[in-house]
Amino acid sequence: MKDIRIFGMEGSRCYASRVARFLGLRLTPTIEKTFPDGEPYIKSVADEVGNVRGCDCYIICSLFSNTMQSVNDKFLKLLFFVGSLEDASAERVTLVCPYLAYQRQDRKTESRAGIYTKYSAMLCEAMRGDMRLRLITMDAHNLAAFQSSVRYPVDHLEGKNLFADYLCGGTDRNGHAIEEHIPETLKVGESDLVVLSPDAGGLARAKFFRAALERRLDLRNKIEALALDKERSDGEVKAGHISGTVEGKKVVIYDDVIASGSTIQLCFETVKKRGGEVWAVCATHFLPTKTTQDKLSEVPRVIITNTIPISSDAEGWEGRLFVVKTEEMFAEAIRCTYYGGSISELLK
Repeated sequence: MKDIRIFGMEGSRCYASRVARFLGLRLTPTIEKTFPDGEPYIKSVADEVGNVRGCDCYIICSLFSNTMQSVNDKFLKLLFFVGSLEDASAERVTLVCPYLAYQRQDRKTESRAGIYTKYSAMLCEAMRGDMRLRLITMDAHNLAAFQSSVRYPVDHLEGKNLFADYLCGGTDRNGHAIEEHIPETLKVGESDLVVLSPDAGGLARAKFFRAALERRLDLRNKIEALALDKERSDGEVKAGHISGTVEGKKVVIYDDVIASGSTIQLCFETVKKRGGEVWAVCATHFLPTKTTQDKLSEVPRVIITNTIPISSDAEGWEGRLFVVKTEEMFAEAIRCTYYGGSISELLK
């Protein structure tokens, strides 16, 4: 992999280092700073390996806000960096965004509303010039809308198998022992399970996760996948109806992102009223606000991935928060795109 360059942008550098380590590589150095007036500055640096001319460049940058940078700051800097690599004659740039922002506004929901998913894709495309551009991300909010908005190649990874392995333990599809798993795993043949999507739009995602669980637990057509039909009043979610029976069942709520926790709280309360037990909540991306911890205080297990950095021993969660690692999957996706392999093999 001599003509490959891996970059980690500020806020994602530690994550990028771990991805590079799985590839047997190290990060290509960059200079990244901010001028006194707030303007960003970023450039790649030639090292003993060489510069970026004719190279396959991978920029690892999870687009989320933190105390250091807003998501808009990160995105603008990413665009400038893509442009600088094009000017430096890179052969191809792949944006590796474990968490990709601007996905909530993926369609026109009211008159004169914007479609930010489309606009962000257009901005990335505008910066590529004559260079080839590609995107690798995980669990986009609305996959159909996302794929319709992006006009360059996209590799969309899914967290379903990572979650299934983490919940069930045992061995993976290659027969290797799964070392990292939840302390109290689901057992083979445990058929009193229901996978619940917090909304109808996520039901397809829940069904894929259901299929992964059935394979891991040696069950076939034994786990139901249901959705919560939410009722809104004055712009707020007030009540919900589950499209099936959860009474006497263990329920695993499966979603792409947790932010305020309001929707998950509604799911929890609805399941409880209907005689079910929420065994765990799984979500790929975790963007907690000040209210999240309180709203999820009764959920016994919250399982997320590290697409957005957070420690599993985060204060106040008292051993209820579990973090699934994703670096190896992204490293394998990079390896596949570099050698022209099949990403679909990662999703089986």
